[in-house]
Amino acid sequence: MGADFGYRGQRLGLPQEGPGSVAPLGRRFGALFIDWAACMLIAYGLFARGDQQSAGNWALGIFLVLSLLTVTTVGFTPGKRVCGLRVVADDGSRLGAGRVLLRTVLLLLVIPALVWDRDSRGLHDRLARAVQVRI
Repeated sequence: MGADFGYRGQRLGLPQEGPGSVAPLGRRFGALFIDWAACMLIAYGLFARGDQQSAGNWALGIFLVLSLLTVTTVGFTPGKRVCGLRVVADDGSRLGAGRVLLRTVLLLLVIPALVWDRDSRGLHDRLARAVQVRI
């Protein structure tokens, strides 16, 4: 018999299902895909006409600015809003700009986002003391 760790988000005081519960991985990946596709389109259209390598580099900067502006002010990126997600501090409050910047930089490094804890939070969320929840 294994140890019972409870449901995802129980240690954080979040509900098991419904609004305020930990966001499922499928929705989180979907939101990231939407945001990244939008950043690539903006980068390709505005900065890198015909050069995909350059567009990819510009998209990183656009993603950083997009995430910093939207998560700091309203708590979600356009992709997260479409997927019904919000990023909040682990105590339920709004994240400050410094924590959003840390979270986004670690997300852009990719590896921290692939290391999860038992609440399905990536290392980027854990270090920024953030959690993605359903809205």
